[in-house]
Amino acid sequence: METPYPKPINTAQTRLGFVGIGVMGAAMASRLLAAGYSLTVYSRDASKALPLQSQGAQLADSPASLARQSDVVFTMLGHPPDVRQIVLGPSGLLSGLNPGGVLVDTTSSHPGLAREIYSAAREKNCWSVDSPVSGGDVGARDGKLAILAGGDSGVVEWLTPLYNVMGKATYVGAPGCGMSCKIANQMIVAANMVGLSEGLVFAERAGLDKRQWMAAIRGGSAGSKVMELFGGRMVDRDFKPGGYAEYMVKDLGMGVDVVEEKDERVASLPGAALNKQLFEVMVASGDGKLGGQGIITSIERMSGRPASG
Repeated sequence: METPYPKPINTAQTRLGFVGIGVMGAAMASRLLAAGYSLTVYSRDASKALPLQSQGAQLADSPASLARQSDVVFTMLGHPPDVRQIVLGPSGLLSGLNPGGVLVDTTSSHPGLAREIYSAAREKNCWSVDSPVSGGDVGARDGKLAILAGGDSGVVEWLTPLYNVMGKATYVGAPGCGMSCKIANQMIVAANMVGLSEGLVFAERAGLDKRQWMAAIRGGSAGSKVMELFGGRMVDRDFKPGGYAEYMVKDLGMGVDVVEEKDERVASLPGAALNKQLFEVMVASGDGKLGGQGIITSIERMSGRPASG
């Protein structure tokens, strides 16, 4: 029995789909399975689906096929062109989604594309919500993501049982507002990562113990969620990605690269532009697939030598 919007969501009847089962998506999908939901996944590399299949997930052979079997479809993809292809392409999700079905894009994508997808979904009597997330791989695994939801407020409220499995959702406005909220979020995360990296490099050069330094300042104004999540990883030289550094370049670029914008929703953001350049240095150095906390390696290189760790 199908239970598309606005029929209540429940584990016995609501069929879920998930496209994009990398580090973040796999953790989010795993939590939905553990909560008792029926889940179908799609991946161009079928081997990536094996861990989720072992938990009971089904594997679809195309996005359209997945959508036909689902009432709510989540996406967690890399870049806006990926979202466009998977959602709006000839064999994309929207081509198979049944009336009343809901697309939930958790990718950090472009606000304009989110608005375009919303309009296309409504033409098919479906719904779309842009719900990018913040909290990294740890938040995804522990169900503590901050979920930034844009779209119809009633649909966002309806999705609450699913959001609660993955974290805490906040409704931030009309279609596209979720993506704009995430871009602003990334500006702050990037600034904190760069600042933390510079503080660690300076502390080491000044002869301070880096862990003791973080413990000393954690309770003051310099303390942050970024320090909590990534400070220890920086010290341990653990650069495994929760989100790739190259994605930070993409996210910041959507805020500061305004050449293609056709409306007034642009701002002068010199700090974000500078931080984007620092992450671009990291990518140009071959470290784009490291986690964003690897930005400390760029700061170290600019300081003349790698820190000892």
